[in-house]
Amino acid sequence: MTSPASLEGPLDRAFAVLEFVAGQLKAVSAAEIAKNLDLPLPTAHRLIGNLEARGLLQRAAGTRRYVVGNKLVVLAGKTIGSAFRSARRHAVLQNVAAEIGEQCEIGIVRSNLVVYVDSVRVTAPQGLQFDPGNGAPLHCTSTGKIYMSLLPARAREKLVRALAMERHTERTIVDPDRLLAVLEETRAAGWARTNEEFVKGVVGCAVPIKAPDGTLLACLGVSVPVARVSFEELERFREPLLRAARLLSDTILQVDADFDGA
Repeated sequence: MTSPASLEGPLDRAFAVLEFVAGQLKAVSAAEIAKNLDLPLPTAHRLIGNLEARGLLQRAAGTRRYVVGNKLVVLAGKTIGSAFRSARRHAVLQNVAAEIGEQCEIGIVRSNLVVYVDSVRVTAPQGLQFDPGNGAPLHCTSTGKIYMSLLPARAREKLVRALAMERHTERTIVDPDRLLAVLEETRAAGWARTNEEFVKGVVGCAVPIKAPDGTLLACLGVSVPVARVSFEELERFREPLLRAARLLSDTILQVDADFDGA
């Protein structure tokens, strides 16, 4: 519980409300927010109303309980993307791409789409190209699979059954039950693979990049023509990607001294 002494100003209290709601696995009521933050209920209602008006909080459908708002989700995605676009972290991406000899990319999930925030290509473009700003579906990308696999079970199933799973190749998984089974395997394995599911002739894999508290920040992945690396051979990329992901995780909360112009 946040101490009252740390909530002296309106901005402090607003951030505390956002942090509390964002950390819950289910929608919460104004009374729960007030109790956990040791705030007077009228103060909690006023803060919630202001945050809701700005799209940072929103009511769960058909209830008086609250979840994070769409604007906060978008802001979080932009913030994470910006954090990975530093010279230090781009160097990590360059190094792992050079080590494995294939294109590597960092992807995040924003509005139920995978968005790539940085990529390094060490070979001539072939097949799938994940360039910064490009988007891709959740159900047929390794980053999407990791993201969904780490959701709580009920939220994962709800999302999978709500997705419009377009078939991109004959290997695209479009059956919700089969995808849920794959996500269980992904969660247990700690990494994800795709077998020509988004683009024919291209396979790929990804590993999670996590904050120190275990929160998923982004994913580090590789995509490669199957003519050069088979689906089974993706296993050899797992350890180099995991090492790079741990390095990215270690540096993500550090202050950079290498921004342009520094």
